[in-house]
Amino acid sequence: QVQLVESGGGLVQAGGSLRLSCAASGRPFSSYAMGWFRQAPGKEREFVAGISWSGSSTYYADSVKGRFTISRDNAKNTVYLQMNDLKPEDTAVYYCAAGLRVGGPFSSWGQGTQVTVSS
Repeated sequence: QVQLVESGGGLVQAGGSLRLSCAASGRPFSSYAMGWFRQAPGKEREFVAGISWSGSSTYYADSVKGRFTISRDNAKNTVYLQMNDLKPEDTAVYYCAAGLRVGGPFSSWGQGTQVTVSS
């Protein structure tokens, strides 16, 4: 398995931006499709964005399309989530995950990073 560590979360006002990073170690990062998920208080974890191992294909939840961008740098073993025009409903713990296919299942998960958007 690959080990994942997220960073970049924090408190931001509505309309602001944050960039989350997820650093991977262990097995070759470029072998994995990557995904970002989030879980808000009292809600189930939901898919946010996914990217293929090469970075050539990306997928987004409808709620974040046009505002969030997922990308990866295989040379740095890192996947990113650029979040723009943040809304209070984006408040959640954000997790990155690795799997053999972008459609899942995802076998490795990070510990999460908190994103809080104030109105």
